[in-house]
Amino acid sequence: MEKRYETVFILTPVLSDDQAKEAAKKFKKAITDLGGKIANEENWGLRKLAYPIQKKTTGFYHLLEFAGEGQEIVNQLEVAFKRDERVLRFLTVALDKHASAYADKRKGLVAEGKTRKKETATS
Repeated sequence: MEKRYETVFILTPVLSDDQAKEAAKKFKKAITDLGGKIANEENWGLRKLAYPIQKKTTGFYHLLEFAGEGQEIVNQLEVAFKRDERVLRFLTVALDKHASAYADKRKGLVAEGKTRKKETATS
């Protein structure tokens, strides 16, 4: 059965916007290469940290929601985070059924208790 996960990572503020996007793209590719599917991606941009990390007071925040089989996908993703010197901090959590339902509702996939297919525009 496929489990859903959410990971937030903070990148060092010395990067440019393009470099931060490239780093996020690298982690998205790592997830998809391991058989995961990206459900949602949010770039929160440069934000102030609650406390200094490695003498830095700001960082680029990025959130990824994904689905995958087994724990191996999370383990490999966390190894990639640990090996990348651009990552200041990261946190990955498994979403329970309520959090998954909320994420679907937020994206507009669930309406009044019934699952609705995404409508595609025909042009």
